[in-house]
Order: sequence, then C-alpha cells, then structure tokens
Amino acid sequence: MAPDHSSAQPITPTVGWNVVHLFCKANAGAGASGSPASRTLVLEALDRTRKSDHRVVTASILGHKADLCVLALGPDLRELRALQTGLQQAGLDVVDSYVSMTEVSEYAGGVPDALKQARLYPVLPPEGLSAFCFYPMSKRRSPGAENWYSLPYEDRLELMRGHGTLGREFRGRVLQLVTGSTGVDDFEWGVTLFGAHPDDLKDCVYTMRFDPASALYAEFGRFYSGFMGDADSVLTDAGVSGS
Repeated sequence: MAPDHSSAQPITPTVGWNVVHLFCKANAGAGASGSPASRTLVLEALDRTRKSDHRVVTASILGHKADLCVLALGPDLRELRALQTGLQQAGLDVVDSYVSMTEVSEYAGGVPDALKQARLYPVLPPEGLSAFCFYPMSKRRSPGAENWYSLPYEDRLELMRGHGTLGREFRGRVLQLVTGSTGVDDFEWGVTLFGAHPDDLKDCVYTMRFDPASALYAEFGRFYSGFMGDADSVLTDAGVSGS
C-alpha cells in the first residue's frame, strides 16, 4: 500500500505545481514488487492521486525504452512520491523519470495573465491532441560564443521572442508544456508535446531546431514518444492484465 501522507505537511512550490514523468515497463516478468503488474492496483494508485487534487495523464510509449508514461502534476511532492510508490508496488518497473515544476519563463513578461495561469496550472490532457512526445533540454554553456548564460539579457530576450514566434506557427497542431527542472533534475527543462498527428510533433521539433535559440544554444536529452489514452487503454497496450 502507498504511504498515507494525509497528516504530513505538504511540500509545495511558492507558485505553480510539481511535475513528474514516470516511464514504466510492464513486461510479463515480475516487476519491482516481485509480482507481475496488477491492473487493479495500478488503477487504484492513479485514482488515489486524482482524488488528492492532482492531475494524472497516461500515454502509451512506443519502442524499447518504456511501455507507458504516467505524467502527474499538482501541489504536493509527497503525493507524487506516493504515486510512484503505488505504481511500483502494483508491479510496474519505473525505468526512467523526470522531475520538474510548472513555470512562467523570465522572457514572458508581456504574456497575458490568463496564459500565465495556464502555464502554471495546466489543464491536461488537451482535447484532440493525442500524439505524445517528451524530452529534456538545457541551454549550452560551451566556452566562447555558445554560452547562453554569458549573453546579455536583452539578447536572450530577443532570441526567445523569435523562438516563441516560430512556435506559434504550430498553434492548433501542437500544445507545448515546458516545465523547469534546474536544480531538481539533470537538464534545465522538460518539454512535453501533444500533437494532432505524430508528424506534427516531428515537424515542430525539426523546424524549431533551425531557430538560433536552439541551433546555437540547445542541448537535448532522450526522447520518448507515443500516444495519449485513458488508463485502461494504456494498460491494455502495455499488456497489463485485469488482475
């Protein structure tokens, strides 16, 4: 059974939400619990998290890196940790993960308040955007010209404005959730993309890489891709039984 944190002091950001991406495998062999993954116990863990006023999104992942992704976000780190424990006790193997927080970029000073709130407290999953992709990224710190953090703020602001203008060309086709992870995980941001079609995600990432903010200064981590689904369908895709 997952830990009960009902009487513990919540661990919350001053603004925004905590975020965790849990990439899991549910192969026929035993998981971390010593038993094959249990569909019932996985669903119970997800349901407990949702009832604690946290959002949970599930996606089927293609390829060998993982079978499924559980994206959870909300105010309390303890609840996200309880979810992770619950999934592991249900027999899923967490083979990779990413920890971050929702944020409003320092370059978004002119963004309307409604949009800032949407970035800090996003409503997920987006309707009609079933294709899914996640990757972490950082800004380069190479000696010399390719050091993002040696640029004056005004230059960084101009580059990011151009980057944002290019990204808005994909409005309606791709929704981007950028969460900050400086000091809490290996990279500086986690990027989650939701697309109308798989090639929308490919087109978006490819196009954005030619923008100077990415071409000169971005470094990328491992990519995970798949498609969104409710928990029942995602567990079926992963071969998790009804027991």
